[in-house]
Amino acid sequence: MLEQVKKNAADHAVVKEILTEYELIVDTYEQVRERPKDKDEQEKYFSGKKSNHTFKSQIIIMPDGRDIVDVVAGEPGPKSDITLFREYRSEFDPQLIFKGDKAYVGEDLITTPIKKPRNRELTTEQKEQNKAFSARRIFVEHRIRTVKIFRVAQERFRLNPQKYEQVILTICGIVRLRIGALILPLGKAEKWSD
Repeated sequence: MLEQVKKNAADHAVVKEILTEYELIVDTYEQVRERPKDKDEQEKYFSGKKSNHTFKSQIIIMPDGRDIVDVVAGEPGPKSDITLFREYRSEFDPQLIFKGDKAYVGEDLITTPIKKPRNRELTTEQKEQNKAFSARRIFVEHRIRTVKIFRVAQERFRLNPQKYEQVILTICGIVRLRIGALILPLGKAEKWSD
C-alpha cells in the first residue's frame, strides 16, 4: 500500500494518517536461498534457526487481513525480527501501535502476548488473554500463507538474489489484487461505458 502511494507525497501523507486509526499486525518469515559463493556473504545470510542461508521478509497488514500495508524483503536471515522492525519503523507515524508475536517483546510500540515467567506457569486468565490476542493476530499468518502459495516465495530461491525484493513485491501485488485490496485507476474502457 505504501509503495503504491509513495510517488505522490499528498497521498502518502493521507495514507499514513489513515493508518494511525488501526493497530497494524507485523510478522516475519524466512525463505531459503542459494548458498552465496563469497565467504563473507555466506556468514551474513546463514541462519542458525533454519540451518541454511536465508532471506528474511517482514509483512505488515491491516486488522482482519484486509490489506498488505508494507513489505520489507531480502534482508539477511539471521537479523532478528525486532531489529528489522526498528530499522523500518520511521516509515510510519510515531503514534502508531502494532501487534506482534513474542519475537517483538521489548519494543514499546508493539503489543505482544504475555511471556511465561521463568520457572513458573501462566495463570488461566493469562492463557485466555494470550489465546484472544492470538485470535486477533492470526490474520498476518494467513496473509503470509497466501504469499507462500506461489512456489517462488515458498521453496529455495534459485533466481538472482538481487531480484528477490522485486519478486516478493510483485507477488504481494498479486495477492492484493486477489483479495480485492489493490486500488486501480479507471481505464478508458470503463470511462466510456459509464
